[in-house]
Amino acid sequence: MEIDDPRPLPEPALLQAPLDGAAKRAGLFLQPDLPLTDPSVLSAPTMLRVERLNLFYGDKQALSDINLHVARNSVTSFIGPSGCGKSTLLRCLNRMNDLIDDVRIEGRVLLGDTDIYAPGTDVIALRKRAGMVFQKSNPFPKSIFENVAYGLRIQGQRDRLVLEEAVERSLKGAGLWEEVKDRLKDSAQGLSGGQQQRLCIARALAVRPEIILMDEPCSALDPIATARVEELILELKREFTIVIVTHNMQQARRVSDMTACLMLDDNAKEGQRTGVIAEFSATDRLFTNPKDPRTEAYITGRIA
Repeated sequence: MEIDDPRPLPEPALLQAPLDGAAKRAGLFLQPDLPLTDPSVLSAPTMLRVERLNLFYGDKQALSDINLHVARNSVTSFIGPSGCGKSTLLRCLNRMNDLIDDVRIEGRVLLGDTDIYAPGTDVIALRKRAGMVFQKSNPFPKSIFENVAYGLRIQGQRDRLVLEEAVERSLKGAGLWEEVKDRLKDSAQGLSGGQQQRLCIARALAVRPEIILMDEPCSALDPIATARVEELILELKREFTIVIVTHNMQQARRVSDMTACLMLDDNAKEGQRTGVIAEFSATDRLFTNPKDPRTEAYITGRIA
């Protein structure tokens, strides 16, 4: 699949409501009445395509007939009730499920023109192209500098100047440089929870991925740290493509251009919890005019 160079993207298209005093002090934006999907995303080239994906744990099917596409320089959210397969689907996008015993996958996942499940695929190279940020921040018991430089060192980079430039660039990209530039030799585990999560984002950025996968990156953060990560996501999409799993529907509305709502399949075999995509569309359309009654039931709180 050929991917053309994307045209420049406009500023992130979110309606900004006036801030009250508390919101200003916390650095939070009030929820706009309507989110706006960046119009350029609707015509942007496809970076990632999932075609008829099925995933099985042994004889139990966890995902069924998943089809979706992710545009370059966009943010795509996966929402849905617990246990419907959102994180499982996210892990399919860089083959993290390979680490689980007895997993079988059918269908195709195309990253650019590469079928990532084709025989002979270099999984290490794939995970460089599709970096992962996990739900719980997981800094290594190393210095801040060495946490960010870790991926480059694994790739064999030993030039100190190259490492220093990459660490500075990545920390700036994660909005963390000004906070830690004078303490790069300190332990990363001394950072706050929000700083640790941004450090993990910087670690992913250091190897220059094409896609950043985020599995509920704000679930353990307070509102101020959450707002900073959300602001960062909107900044990063200018250079990267982002896919995020979130249980926070307001977060999906704030940051994503496209949203996929996953549900459990009513037609699955008895005793199986099989996830399907109930609806996949532009975020503003999905939240204001859902086409599938299951989506409407979920976003209105009738399905938990």
